[in-house]
Amino acid sequence: MTTSPIFGCEGICLSLGGRQILDSVSLSVSPGEILGLVGPNGAGKTSLFEVLSGRYEAQSGSVRFRDRDITRIRFPERARMGMARTFQSPVVPGSLTVGETFRAARKAYRPYLSAHDAEWAARLAHLTVSWDRPAASLDTFDRRKLLLACLILRRPAVMLMDEPASGLINTEIDELDLIIRRLVDEYEIAMILIEHRLELLSAIADRVVVLDLGEVIARGAPEEVFQDPRVHAAYFEGVA
Repeated sequence: MTTSPIFGCEGICLSLGGRQILDSVSLSVSPGEILGLVGPNGAGKTSLFEVLSGRYEAQSGSVRFRDRDITRIRFPERARMGMARTFQSPVVPGSLTVGETFRAARKAYRPYLSAHDAEWAARLAHLTVSWDRPAASLDTFDRRKLLLACLILRRPAVMLMDEPASGLINTEIDELDLIIRRLVDEYEIAMILIEHRLELLSAIADRVVVLDLGEVIARGAPEEVFQDPRVHAAYFEGVA
């Protein structure tokens, strides 16, 4: 795993509706590394993803990708640069089949990709459903696999995943674990992962960052951070 970060932010402050959401948040991730992002509801995790992906503009701070300041670059251009993002809810196109969804992803922007690229991505995401099947008919896990495959066919360098285990049962989480590990280990994707299933993060994250009320209160190896009294007070007791 490379030690030099490929992506990160420094001193991010965000206010929405007069309320402080993020306060001087800094983090970084390297190729082939999984950074877990945890915290109680309302801690600012998804809002941070909105800033990192370019959907929100912070009041102060910076976002860097491959040593380039991309703070003012919007979401579509960041995607073209090699950033991918998943969302908490796996919303798929209601009127398209699986194959048509892949075609839309392949033709979303130049260079256009081939059907072979989509087939490769589907295999990597363990998606085995018929491509003639309506995307809206898929179960939660297959929807997540379809959306993930549509992202990885562009071979992103950085991936932001927002609660990918939400709605999944234990056997599906085990399979998701394998998919994520392969993406990171074989393709050296730098991944930031928001997840409430701490057993998943404990198994796969190299480091974790804990947010509480918009501030970083702990960072480091999962086995150390999850034993931190501040983390227990803010997170574990808060969700009990």
